[in-house]
Amino acid sequence: MMAEQKQVKANSPQSMPLNMPLWLTGFGIPLVQLVLAFGLASLLVLSIGQNPLHVLDVLVRGAFNLDTGLPSTLYNATSLIFTGLAVVVAFHAGLFNIGGEGQAYFAGLGVTLACLALGSFLPAPLMFVVAIIAALVFGGLYGFIPGVLQAKRGAHVVVTTIMLNYIVFAFMNYAMRFWLSKSEGSTDSDNFAVNSVLPRLADMMPFLGFSDTPLNFSFFLALATAALVWWLIWRSRLGYEIRVVGQNPQAAGYAGISVSRITIIAMVISGALAGLMAVNVVYGAQGRLSLSFTSGVGFMGIAVALMGRNHPVGVVLSALLFGALAQGGSEMQFDLPEISPEFNVVIQGLIIFFVAALDGLVRKPIEGWYQKIRGGA
Repeated sequence: MMAEQKQVKANSPQSMPLNMPLWLTGFGIPLVQLVLAFGLASLLVLSIGQNPLHVLDVLVRGAFNLDTGLPSTLYNATSLIFTGLAVVVAFHAGLFNIGGEGQAYFAGLGVTLACLALGSFLPAPLMFVVAIIAALVFGGLYGFIPGVLQAKRGAHVVVTTIMLNYIVFAFMNYAMRFWLSKSEGSTDSDNFAVNSVLPRLADMMPFLGFSDTPLNFSFFLALATAALVWWLIWRSRLGYEIRVVGQNPQAAGYAGISVSRITIIAMVISGALAGLMAVNVVYGAQGRLSLSFTSGVGFMGIAVALMGRNHPVGVVLSALLFGALAQGGSEMQFDLPEISPEFNVVIQGLIIFFVAALDGLVRKPIEGWYQKIRGGA
């Protein structure tokens, strides 16, 4: 009798697990994690004798003032959207692409070669298309290599992408020294033809009131790419196969899906997405190739994807947050010189810590609380 009662209780609607709503998993829990990260950062600010509210005010005003703050935030976010989306596509295929930095770097070479060869002949709109294609091809090619090694030889993507990062760094140094450098010892290539460079948003839309910032049309390309990735992952047959392979490769094989083919395709798409960062920085902002143009954004894309819960909408919001932190941190160095520039890195580290390392510590109690109140309703 007691066993039957326990079985009935276990099968009752109140005890069955509920599907978590998107507003809770996608926005509510990350918001709590964000508050905890800023709360701990505030304690650090207090420990050095500063007012956390004043520091936060400087950070927000620096990131969102219409003169230079907001456009620079959007510019930073553009690169992060591309590299974050690259991680998302690989993640849904069960892969951890840690080579976004190298793939973007190699794509920068492709964009530079295309612009130096064709920039004097093509008008700006057509050159923009050529630059996008060059970035996709070179980034995709550098993602193809670890994809093939994983699919055909079992070489783990994490290891091969890390090693390929170092290889492309060395190769780019060689290419800059012997092929691209505009003068001996320079770390920059020749400038692209002025009439082929895409105008910046401050020039295209002067009514916005932006100052001369590097924000360019690539921001809209990033938003369109995020929508395309959402369609690819959740609305296309290829996306379905990518998700099946990522969740259960054995089941995918039984269903007739080629795991090797999907692994290679996912890494090519991932590398191509990371490569689009070069369009924003090398082509849209700098108008030349600089050896330091990636600045760790490829690695930061991992944190952006984690914070965005590997969803394109989450990646866009997360990229805006990290872009604002980068810009606000830069402004903070001028207004609050007594605070170390590394403090901004500490805040970013705390966000990653709460979102990734302590995700379960925050997520499980909140989901349990939701189950309790909904189950008892």
